[in-house]
Amino acid sequence: MPVDQSPGSRTSGRTLTNPPWFQVQPDSKARFRLFCFPYAGGSSAIFRSWTRGIHPSIEVVPVVLPGREFRLREAAFTQLEPLVEALTREIFPYLDRPFAFFGHSMGALIGFELARRLRSERGLETDHIFISGRRAPQLPERDPEIHNLPDAEFVAEVQRLNGTPKEVLDHAELMELLIPMLRADFSICRTYNYLPGTPLKCSITALGGTRDETANEAKLEGWCAETTGRCRVRMLEGDHFFINQQREAILEIIAQTLVVR
Repeated sequence: MPVDQSPGSRTSGRTLTNPPWFQVQPDSKARFRLFCFPYAGGSSAIFRSWTRGIHPSIEVVPVVLPGREFRLREAAFTQLEPLVEALTREIFPYLDRPFAFFGHSMGALIGFELARRLRSERGLETDHIFISGRRAPQLPERDPEIHNLPDAEFVAEVQRLNGTPKEVLDHAELMELLIPMLRADFSICRTYNYLPGTPLKCSITALGGTRDETANEAKLEGWCAETTGRCRVRMLEGDHFFINQQREAILEIIAQTLVVR
């Protein structure tokens, strides 16, 4: 899967080598950086097309996590806390302008916990968090524990969730490469342990699919308890993976939220 690894980005008056975590556009004049975190089994490819449709004041920065794409040979994280710790260190040089996070499902947890750690360790407040397809973190865990299943059963469960293309699931050699990453991602979600803390100050927009009972409107409303800022819930037509069908609507919501206000 080809990834554009630009040679550098000018930040705070110095040139940095673009790390593998982020696909930052060199010398972007955008006002905001929108860091985008994928769902379990997803990649930065989900967000690559967003750069062509987003408002010019917003720079989309897809996040490439270990264990996928050109980082396939790296060990994927299996727990959220060490992943967020690493992201806190790696992302810091790129927070020289207003920034926001977008995350779908697993990516929503990553963005939320990263925002909390940046505030507590670095004194930085995210401008906005876009939560997509993920119930509020304080709600009880209801996801099945599939990451330790034998390969055949695990793949069957992944297929049932309908987030991985059938042509990928049917490609035995490709699945052999992807199963460790998929297991790691589902482990991150299943072992996540929410700890209550001081609410964030940033605004939150929680997006959900109208046919997604795992993150319906009532379950999304719980995110409003995680901030003292403005919080809105927006429902879009679709199931859990509405993100793949509602690209234009999502980009419009992001632009209206960050730029037009």
